[in-house]
Amino acid sequence: MNYIFQPMTQEQAELIAYQWKYQDEYSFYDISVDPEDLQEFLDEKHRADSFFVVYRNYEMMGYFVFDEKERGVINIALGLKPELTGKGEGIRFLQCGMKYAQTKYAPVKITLSVAAFNTRAIKVYERAGFEKVNTYIQETNGGKYEFINMCYFI
Repeated sequence: MNYIFQPMTQEQAELIAYQWKYQDEYSFYDISVDPEDLQEFLDEKHRADSFFVVYRNYEMMGYFVFDEKERGVINIALGLKPELTGKGEGIRFLQCGMKYAQTKYAPVKITLSVAAFNTRAIKVYERAGFEKVNTYIQETNGGKYEFINMCYFI
């Protein structure tokens, strides 16, 4: 399947931020839940060259954020369209983003962070070859939550 990456437009950012709503505990990932996250997501200058929407068969299926924290290290964040979660799409979506990162940035490793309660995503990341590195507590969404840093070595 062909995945097409395009820089995220303001219209797409607003659509994702205000209309993508996840179910149950995954509502934690709704962009609009945290005012700081929402502001960053909607800020065109902040998105710059690092936020991309992903299309498959002319349908937007998700987005990726690629942040080169240091030379050779790309940190990714991603969001799969809510209707596609829990249906086996995650691994292919993640792998297409990893391939894109390798082609565009040629990193030696790819990192990401995931909420510790999100065992579904953690399983996908581990299946793709990511390893748990450490945990930390982060203030977000009006509380303090445990996150896991994960790393994929190229």
